[in-house]
Amino acid sequence: MSTIFDKIHTVILTEKATLLSEKLGKYTFRVAPSASKLEIKLAVERLFKKAVVDVNTANYAGKKKRERKADFGRTPHWKKAIVTLKAGEKLDLV
Repeated sequence: MSTIFDKIHTVILTEKATLLSEKLGKYTFRVAPSASKLEIKLAVERLFKKAVVDVNTANYAGKKKRERKADFGRTPHWKKAIVTLKAGEKLDLV
């Protein structure tokens, strides 16, 4: 049985993500590739005790490494979730 900690891996703190959080109340998370929008919404609400309005997700393919040889590898595929909180609410991440 999976828990909320299996769904949300980490918070993404980049310049773009910080601007989204400051201006629009949207927070970016790296989540499990199998997590649905509803599971992400419930996990954020339970972890941070905030009301979630919307969840947008994006899947990213892993990059190939060492293409010059026949035995190349790949970084893992991952999924990003952008969570919009109710107006006036914010997360204290740092």
